[in-house]
Amino acid sequence: MTSEAVDAQASAPVRRTYSYLGPAGTFTEAALAQVPEARGHDWRSVRNVGEALADVVEGRSDAAMIAIENSVDGGVSTAQDALATVPGLRIVGEYLVPVEFVLVGRPGARLEEVSLISAHPVAYAQCLQWLARELPSHAHVPAASNVASAMSLLDGTSDAEAAIAPPGILEHHELELLASNIGDNANAVTRFVLVSRTVAPPPPTGADKTSLIVELPDDHPGALLEMLEQFATRGINLSLLASRPIGDELGRYRFVIDADGHIEDERMADALLGLRRFSPGVIFLGSYPRADRAVVHYPERYADDVFVEARDWLRGLISGEPEELD
Repeated sequence: MTSEAVDAQASAPVRRTYSYLGPAGTFTEAALAQVPEARGHDWRSVRNVGEALADVVEGRSDAAMIAIENSVDGGVSTAQDALATVPGLRIVGEYLVPVEFVLVGRPGARLEEVSLISAHPVAYAQCLQWLARELPSHAHVPAASNVASAMSLLDGTSDAEAAIAPPGILEHHELELLASNIGDNANAVTRFVLVSRTVAPPPPTGADKTSLIVELPDDHPGALLEMLEQFATRGINLSLLASRPIGDELGRYRFVIDADGHIEDERMADALLGLRRFSPGVIFLGSYPRADRAVVHYPERYADDVFVEARDWLRGLISGEPEELD
């Protein structure tokens, strides 16, 4: 190899790989399209959340995009449980995707000819009002995913005349658009997170979120309150609090928590120390910029310099420094 070729190879940008729940046209692909650093790199389509996270842990991908929460259906339990049990992962960003659905058919299909509809059960449930109004006599065939419903029309594995699918499917496959915006909730949104191997959190922006998973030490009156007090007494708002069974016995739960703020904020760091003393299991999933970029506001008594001054005051007492009167 010539020296020029070596220099060219050395200066070539390193290609990164991102895993996402595929195939092409899914809401997860739409979320990954929002990541500036992923553009122009390799996108790896996978079949489930476990495969996406395994890609990251085992080094096949640099990061994975997974759905974590839906404004209509709540938390995505499979993703929450995976993050609680797969070590070595860190959330580095979040992205919001509006949940819109279209009704598609084979090329040449017409809406008035539709009597059988292929749809994932969750998508079908979110379009019931429109279906009852526009196609009251239809029947439903469950599909494995939002994209699989449309693909079944093209590969002949379904007798359905139409399918409920994400709008992005039309960019990848030749399908007839029969109706747009058929979802019952115009404000439905799915929250996605980009997950990498464990890295240092990005610097605080003032509009940040910290994600944690916390186990209660045991089942006793007030245990949940004791956990929540670690945040409340430090002025930290929680935007998500969801319980998931640990699975080893009845009555044992872990809590998925999103807290407003960054681990480098004094109040958040103090809360994490309190949680560490309280809980037998605290998993720090990451501090990262909020998707909505909303600045986190809090009372002045919880400002960073208040926590710093309190520690300096205590350090002075321990060292025997004379205490100044206000």
